[in-house]
Amino acid sequence: MYYHFFSLIKPFQQSTFALTAFVLLFSLYPAQAENIKDYFLYGDFIHKNNIKTVLFNQKGFDLSDPLIRLNSGDRLILRFDDLDADYKNYYYTIIHCDAHWEPSELRQHEYIDGFYEDQIRDYRRSVNTRVSYTHYYLEFPGPNLRPTKSGNYILKVYLDGNRDDVAFTRRFSIFEQAVTVSGRVTQANLVRYRDRKQQVTFNISTGGYNISNPYRDLSIVIRQNGRWDNVITGLEPRMIQGDNLLYDYEDKILFEGGNEFRHFDIRSLRYLSGNIADIQSSRRYWDAYLRPDKLRTYERYVSEDDLNGRFQVLTQDARNAMTESDYAWVHFHLPMDTPLPEGHIYVMGQLTDWHFSEENKMNYNYGENAYELSLLLKQGYYNYKYAYMAGNDTVADVPYLEGSHAYTENDYTVYVYHRRPGDLYDRLIGISHMNPTVPR
Repeated sequence: MYYHFFSLIKPFQQSTFALTAFVLLFSLYPAQAENIKDYFLYGDFIHKNNIKTVLFNQKGFDLSDPLIRLNSGDRLILRFDDLDADYKNYYYTIIHCDAHWEPSELRQHEYIDGFYEDQIRDYRRSVNTRVSYTHYYLEFPGPNLRPTKSGNYILKVYLDGNRDDVAFTRRFSIFEQAVTVSGRVTQANLVRYRDRKQQVTFNISTGGYNISNPYRDLSIVIRQNGRWDNVITGLEPRMIQGDNLLYDYEDKILFEGGNEFRHFDIRSLRYLSGNIADIQSSRRYWDAYLRPDKLRTYERYVSEDDLNGRFQVLTQDARNAMTESDYAWVHFHLPMDTPLPEGHIYVMGQLTDWHFSEENKMNYNYGENAYELSLLLKQGYYNYKYAYMAGNDTVADVPYLEGSHAYTENDYTVYVYHRRPGDLYDRLIGISHMNPTVPR
């Protein structure tokens, strides 16, 4: 039990204070250990080292978020690799959450139609790869387990029907388009932010949908790309005009524009392609060395197409990308004359689940005068950035290393949640995707 607890808190070990506090709480209140353990389940976390390349998206849209409409024919596809390369009995369940990704007060029978858990039955072995793995596949919702409410959910995957033996968790959302959300992303109106920040303005048209008190009953969440550390919440309408709720603040909905994502291409391990300096092979692994990166803090903005931090599993060395793509150790190299004494540098993007943990924290090599990191990644095309995290900060400072420009293309998503008086959960009643309308 104690071992399992510490395996769950591994992604948070960079915070000594938080780790000490949880250990003390665990030892003083053993009856609440289950609640403490569950604290680490409500996000995108991998809890076992043998699990790699977890993909969760709309069926037919590999680069989409895991988001589907309630009571529709939409499906989500879950894929992941087990590097133990054997067969395991993986099960899954879903957990309903509120607008802030904490467990809702609903019981399972109130949001699940069918069984409360199901088994992941589809799998295939890797073919002709140096790193062997078993690839698992799930189409959700399935005939045995279907959600009946809109809102936020956690997909929890575990071994042998033991819900405490968690392999990984993934967020997803189910929406009902009860209201219409429209808006735009522009340069910040305030002069002091105009060159580097982007401003989101939007309005909610309720139509015939009844919201008795928009200031009390609505929760708004605005997300940039795939990040969760810098989401904006707690917004109230600035003005109500009939059926329209206006959110057009000058200073409350501002995001750093950042820079276009860096990229590398390991679709082939037979020749050098985008941003790859060298590829070496051994009996067990491939090694892909990226070209040395450079700081972009004060560089001029250059427009470049990217995936806004995502990646795609692809291969040019075989036919089936999911089962014939190999794994390679990808080596990142960021030259810097001296280490940063007040914080740490992380590789950020979907390739690291947008986390800032020990697994993607870079180490300073005094012999090379550079920050370095090695990640085991499946063949494909990847986006990434470098992020700086100082002290006990919870929001990464990306402009410190990458610069920030109001012209950068980013994906923004506005989520509108509604809790009716007397309800025990937040319905996701509207959603909108936006991109900047700034001339580039």
